[in-house]
Amino acid sequence: MYEIESKGGAIACMILSLMFLGTWPALLTMLERRGRLPQHTYLDYSITNLLAAVFIALTFGQIGDSKPGKPNFFTQLSQDNWPCVMFAMVGGIFLSIGNLSTQYAWAYVGLSVTEVVTSSITVVIGTTFNYFLDNRINRAEILFTGVGCFLIAVLLGSAVHSANAADNEAKLNSLPSNYKDGIGDKETSAPNGTFSNGGETKDFEKAKFGTASFLIELEHRRSIKVFGKSTLLGLIITVFAGVCFSLFSPSFNLATNDQWHTLKEGVPHLVVYTAFFYFSMSCFVIAIILNIGFLYRPVLDSPRSSFKAYINDWNGRHWALLAGILCGFGNGLQFMGGQAAGYAAADAVQALPLVSTFWGVILFGEYRRSSKKTYILLVSMLVMFVVAVGVLMASSGHRKG
Repeated sequence: MYEIESKGGAIACMILSLMFLGTWPALLTMLERRGRLPQHTYLDYSITNLLAAVFIALTFGQIGDSKPGKPNFFTQLSQDNWPCVMFAMVGGIFLSIGNLSTQYAWAYVGLSVTEVVTSSITVVIGTTFNYFLDNRINRAEILFTGVGCFLIAVLLGSAVHSANAADNEAKLNSLPSNYKDGIGDKETSAPNGTFSNGGETKDFEKAKFGTASFLIELEHRRSIKVFGKSTLLGLIITVFAGVCFSLFSPSFNLATNDQWHTLKEGVPHLVVYTAFFYFSMSCFVIAIILNIGFLYRPVLDSPRSSFKAYINDWNGRHWALLAGILCGFGNGLQFMGGQAAGYAAADAVQALPLVSTFWGVILFGEYRRSSKKTYILLVSMLVMFVVAVGVLMASSGHRKG
């Protein structure tokens, strides 16, 4: 199997993982804003997410001959390693539920703020767990300085959200009351150019990013209606997702390093590729079960659908499939880097809001035409995230043996 043996290689894996994991949420958010049902999107995403894990296992997991204590993927499938397999599968369940929750949080809270809050909870809880599970191979004085930077960024992110919400409210209040009639009405037909009327068209006239007209137009065509809904619900979903994310990495850590000594004597630890395969299998199974259920019993007032409707829904499917590939390879690279440098340092990829915020501004026009206060807070948040990811990467050690 292929093994990362240098700190530089581990950091390269983290950087690539950061880019991939920061991009796929933007693709799913784009589809929801265009009117595609989140149940359909997540089912497509789950398929390629699993295929990415299978590809990694069959290639990187099979390169070269098996070594003592480090068997190849196929060799390890027949070994008595079920205690660690269960840890890997539990981690996959946490990740699947967390990802499923965030696709609704993105609609209620926004892409940038959702990613900031969930990532920061992951760092604070998950990184602390991983530090002790990794026998403190990361330098504590640097590692927890990075955690502190993330906490500061959370506060700044909350301030950004508050300032931007006030800006949007002021924009909507500036409109005549008759222009705002029908906001949040679920029966309002989507304008041309959205997926909900049978496909994208070229004649859709977009309102300018950041204007009140744009906000109203977005509400009319998106699949999850948010106007008039409590933002507290979105924040609760976001915090729940962050707690799930904070637990999947320590579970994977236990699966590959067996710190609790659950394996029988002489049985080698799960290699990262085998653990990732089982991790992704459980992630896939939970996603399929929950989303097929949500087709017929949707949550949060989402439109009802059917499995037949999902099969026939090809609008935007290629974007959902691409999102699954990016997430699958992003998680795989994170775990490969974590095996070499320590999972606490690999949690530096939780600075993915840097990437997500970039896509949020470019693709969705977030923070366009906002106040000077919002822009200052946004830049401050991004700068703090840059500092945080650099500090966490600087704390990385090297796992011995």
